[in-house]
Amino acid sequence: MSQIPRWYERKFEFSFSAELYPNICARLRGTPARLEDVLNRRAHRVLTAKPQEKWSAQEHVGHLLDLEPLWLARVEDYVKGSAVLTVTDLQNRKTDAANHNAHPLEDILTQFRAARNRLLAQFGEIDTALFPLSIPHPRLKVPMRLVDHLFFVAEHDDHHLAKIWQLLNSTVASD
Repeated sequence: MSQIPRWYERKFEFSFSAELYPNICARLRGTPARLEDVLNRRAHRVLTAKPQEKWSAQEHVGHLLDLEPLWLARVEDYVKGSAVLTVTDLQNRKTDAANHNAHPLEDILTQFRAARNRLLAQFGEIDTALFPLSIPHPRLKVPMRLVDHLFFVAEHDDHHLAKIWQLLNSTVASD
């Protein structure tokens, strides 16, 4: 099995056409369903297992929920014409402190779906004149158009889905 690259080591190139906006929105819209599909009927002990004391599958889902306010704030950065996109907590303290394993998975998934729907609704309200606007990403130090930001969010979703898939498959294999 190939190794999933560490998120903070990933490099991004945003040279694709802004016409991919609907496709990227479709990816973002599909994340809640893909999460539900991969987690469906899994035992709580499997979902909350923490190999090497790293995040469990359920904590990865919680992390996706925890970042929805950041994605919303960054969309608002485009509306406001900010000089730089909102900075994130690179230590992920919110996720570490949330104790997502102590909460019902169904609650986390329901909250994530609602938060993602809010994010998608916000995209629909954006003036298309803002689409070409580029704002530097604070960590990557590259300018990002709104469509680039959405691609970044979709890639982040997929990164954690891959981690969840890997965790669940390794946990099942070790049972």
